[in-house]
Formats: sequence, structure tokens, C-alpha cells
Amino acid sequence: MDVTAQTGAIGAREKLQKPMMSLLSIITMAVGFFGLQIGFALQNGNASRIFQSLGADVDNLPVLWLAAPLTGLVIQPIVGYFSDRTWGRFGRRRPYFLAGAVLATLALIFMPTSPVLWLAVGSLWILDAALNISMEPFRAFVGDNLNSEQKTVGYAAQGVMIGIGGFVGSNLPAWLSPGEAVATSEGIPEHVKLAFFIGAGLLLLSVLITVFFSKEYSSEELASFEENEDTNLAAARRAELEKPDAAPSTFWKLAIVFGLATLGSLIFMVTSSTLAEADYLNAKRSFSIFIGLMAVATVLFGLNALMGARRGHMIGDVLADLVAMPTVMKRLAAVQFTSWFAFFIMWIYTVPAIAASKFGTEDAGSAAYDAAANSVYGMFGVYNLIPIGYAVMLPLMGRIFGLKPTYGFGLLCGGLGLALMALLPIGQFMGDGLAEISFGEIGFAPFAIFGTKFTISAILIGIAWTSVLVLPYSILAEALPAEKMGIYMGIFNFFIVLPQIIVATVMALVVKALLGGEVANALILGGVVMALGAILLMFVPYKDIKA
Repeated sequence: MDVTAQTGAIGAREKLQKPMMSLLSIITMAVGFFGLQIGFALQNGNASRIFQSLGADVDNLPVLWLAAPLTGLVIQPIVGYFSDRTWGRFGRRRPYFLAGAVLATLALIFMPTSPVLWLAVGSLWILDAALNISMEPFRAFVGDNLNSEQKTVGYAAQGVMIGIGGFVGSNLPAWLSPGEAVATSEGIPEHVKLAFFIGAGLLLLSVLITVFFSKEYSSEELASFEENEDTNLAAARRAELEKPDAAPSTFWKLAIVFGLATLGSLIFMVTSSTLAEADYLNAKRSFSIFIGLMAVATVLFGLNALMGARRGHMIGDVLADLVAMPTVMKRLAAVQFTSWFAFFIMWIYTVPAIAASKFGTEDAGSAAYDAAANSVYGMFGVYNLIPIGYAVMLPLMGRIFGLKPTYGFGLLCGGLGLALMALLPIGQFMGDGLAEISFGEIGFAPFAIFGTKFTISAILIGIAWTSVLVLPYSILAEALPAEKMGIYMGIFNFFIVLPQIIVATVMALVVKALLGGEVANALILGGVVMALGAILLMFVPYKDIKA
């Protein structure tokens, strides 16, 4: 081949590679996450308070929160499955962004105005379903549009937007509060309602920016990109596609394992003298839901085996892909399980734990409880602020130290931060943190909005939160074939919501029976489990495949 022909061939080849995107385009792709995270932050920081304000007992909080992970478990793989197979005027991911944003906006408006508990719980269910409809395609969106060099940057941009949105959403109620802690015996405070209304507007606006100002590659273009990538990671992805599907016997084994676990748990619940006590009634109800979910899994695996484990329908395809997950994804799923187990404990229990252990109250309508809740809002706000700076550092840290060591460091930080919330006194020897800094006789405090009585924990948890939002997806996106990006991202979400379901159904029993009834001890347990994730990360073979 002469030089001219060779140059032409190289040029043609370059056209088949995903081009580098501008920073503005990457930010536009990610800005929708700003609004979604406002929704999640308002939900995570206020749902327990809203439920307790409407009469819920603290022992029932995990069950009431069960709507969120159950919704994610069902919605995300369905959205991923269909978004891989559809194409319209706005592409294959953006229609789901828009539909989820509209539903989430409506749910944010209805949730704090609910006059009774069951309506608030129903609103939480709709809100989480809507946020999940948008969130899963956002993860696949980066994998679809960015090349290998820019994927970590893309997920880091999402992390920055999540940080800003989380900071705004976590602090909105405190910013809008009347100033002094007040008793709220009449129900949900007006400033909390206003925070939800403002959050709803910001959510819809940010997602609309991504929908109308971003683009997507067609299925044919994505197939060409995948075919012409010659890295070892690309070869590993193609090899995964050639693996045979699991035989029906595999699903029979899974059905037997889940069936035995269901039977054993049922026997324990029926025969346990501890669960027969009146004080354990709510914990027993939660545990019965856990047993029911395991029974559902048993039936699904058994029916799939009876049908010959065939593809061609959604349930068969999802279960087949679940069992056939790439090795990197399987190992990474265990790490995700531990980190989200810890985060869900934090979201459910931090407000009641801090109120009981640091402010000496369990009365959700008291001024002391309001002060405790505001202190938690401040901590949540600061930890959500950390991704704004730390996410920008992650691509560089990943190149210097590697993605796995950087991820492991983040998990260890998070585990320590969670435990210190329970172990250190309020103020953590730093008062209100940066809010303590003031200048001049007038007391000008430029960092007042960054104040928290849990400064050390907020920073450490923020590092973990940023790492969990960015690094597993940077690793995972390189291990997934383009044509299954959506469904695998949806299946990966199983290992985010499954630990949440376990916490929601079993944690009440664990707190009462194993943690002495002290809610603050749940935060220590969460810290230990998150640190365990750093150990499990050592067994993820990402480096071996990349080499």
C-alpha cells in the first residue's frame, strides 16, 4: 500500500472511533444530574422527618423507605432493557430523562403536602420510580457517547453535578427555615414544603437542558465504534458476548438456594421467642417482607428454569444477562453492595440517631428534634458539596494511582466518617467547621453555608460518596459491550438496591436484637460494612483485563 492509500485508511479508521467531546458538551450531558440529585437529596434528608411528622414510629421507618429500593429494583432493568432497543426523535436515552423528570417534579410537589402518612409513602414511591427512570439512562449515556479516554471525565462531571445538586437539595430546608428551631406539632413545616417546590422546578429545568442540548449516536454508529476498537478491554467485551447462556440447571440451583433461605427464615420467624415479644412486632413485620421478597426470587428463577431459560422475552433476557454478567461486573457488584448498604443506613437513621444520641429526644415534633434535623441537613449538605472539587481530581488520581486504589481509599474514608458520627461528640472538636471563620467587627462569615457540626464525618463521607458515584462506573463502562450498556447498567443497579432492601426489612431487627436498641450503633455498623468493600475491591480483576 502506498503512503496516500495508507493515510486514507488511517483517516477512515479514525472516523470510526468516538471523537473527543468538548468540555461544554460533557457538562451539558451531565447537568441533568444536578436536578435529579436535588430530588434525591430532598427525599433522603426529609422523608424520615415527613413520615414521623405524620405519625410514623421510628421502628417503621425502614419499611416505609422500602418503596425506594423496590422501585429501583424493578424500574431500572426495565428502562435499561427498552432503552437499548428503542430509537426516536430524542435518541434512545433522552426520552427516559424527560419522562422521569416530569413524574419526579409532580411527586416532589405532592410529597410534602400529603395530609396523611399513606399518601406521603405513595409519593415517595412515585418520586423514586421517576428518579430511577431518568438515572439509569444517564449512566448509560456516558458509556454511549464518550471514548475510553473521556469516560472517567464524563462520570466525574456527573459527580460534580451530583455534588452541587446534593448540596443545594440538602440545604434548601435549612436555608428556608425561620432561623430558630421550632416545634412542628402541626405537621410538616412550611419551609420544608417550599424547599420541595423549589427543588421540583430546578429538577425539571436541568433535565430539559440535557434533553434539548445533547446528542446521541445511532445504534449503527455505536456498533461501528465497538467493531473498530482494538484494545484488550474491547477484546474482553467481545469475548463476553460469545459466552453461552446459562443452562436451565443454573436457574434451578438458584431457585433451590433462595427457596431454602426463604424456608429457613420463615422457620426462624415463627419459632423465635425474641420475635414473639411485643417490642419486636414492627421488626417482625419488616422481616416478613424480606421473606416474601426471597420467595418471589425463588419463583422467578424456578419459572425461568421451567421455561428452559430461553431468551426472547424481557424476564428471560434480564435473568440470562444477570447470570452472564462479565467477571469485572460480578466482582464490582459485591463492592457496590457494601457501600450502598452503608449509605442507606445513613439516610434512614442519621436524623433519629443524632436526635436521640446528641440532642436527647425522640419526639419528631420537638424543637430539639428540629435542631438535630437541621444539623444533619448541614452535614448532608457539606458531604454533597465534596464531589464538586473531589470529582474533578479523580481522573488525575486514577491515572497516577489507578482507579482501584483511588476507589478503595474513598471507601475507607467513608467507613471511618460514618463511625465517627456516632463515636465523636457533637461538633467533632471543630464546632461548626468552616462556619466558625469570620472577619471584622461585623463578624462577616463567608463560609457560613458550609457549616456543619460534623465536619470530619462530612468530609470523609463526601470523599466516599464521590468515589462511589464516579469510579465503579468508570471501571464498569469499559467492561460492557455497547449493545448491552443499558441493560447491564440496570442490572448493576440490583446491587445498589438489594442492600437497601435488606436494610429496610432486616435493620429494625438488627438494631433491637444486636445493637442494644441504640440507633447510633447502626451508623458504626454501616462504617464497618463500607470498609469491607475496600477489601472486596482487591478481587476485582479490572487491572488484569486492562493489561
